[in-house]
Amino acid sequence: MAEAAQHGTVRPGGRTARVREAVLKAVGDTLVETGFGTLDLAEIARVAGVGKTTVYRRWGTPGALAADLLDDMAAQSLPRARTGSVDEDLRENARLVVRTLTDPRQRRLFKALIAASLWDEQAARALHGFYAVRIDEWAGCVTDAVERGELPDRTDARRVIANVSAPLYYALLNTGEPLDEAAADRAAAAALAAARAQAG
Repeated sequence: MAEAAQHGTVRPGGRTARVREAVLKAVGDTLVETGFGTLDLAEIARVAGVGKTTVYRRWGTPGALAADLLDDMAAQSLPRARTGSVDEDLRENARLVVRTLTDPRQRRLFKALIAASLWDEQAARALHGFYAVRIDEWAGCVTDAVERGELPDRTDARRVIANVSAPLYYALLNTGEPLDEAAADRAAAAALAAARAQAG
């Protein structure tokens, strides 16, 4: 997504891969500890133990660093559930979101990346891409359910998955309501009920 860096398009090997891994670890640590506003290329280079020139040439901006981290997170994210039941699959999806958003490190990291997306267009595109990857992965749960006859043919699989996570992120960023297994199960049940109601 980054024009200068072309990050996320090819997963490099050898020294290049080690440099990227060290830089992205430093980026993630900085975002968790102090947020996007303190993301400085020279400091990232120092913490990662790589040359400043390398960081400036390959990434160029804090937004590109955040975007590459998001690309890497998308590439390494977990596969979807395959329980054989759309109810169970959606609960597994919602519970994974809750586990992620309640993990101390991941919670701070996602808040920082969301903040980055509000200030930087490159980070915003990468965040949208991250969620697109996750929604596309989990949409298979819904298309499988359609094939099993659990949901009608015209069900919008991507919308159903988006509806599972939307109230959980809303709780994280807006209401401060508890994020727990019960909240996950409610979100999954509401998304499934909405899908069935729209199909009726």
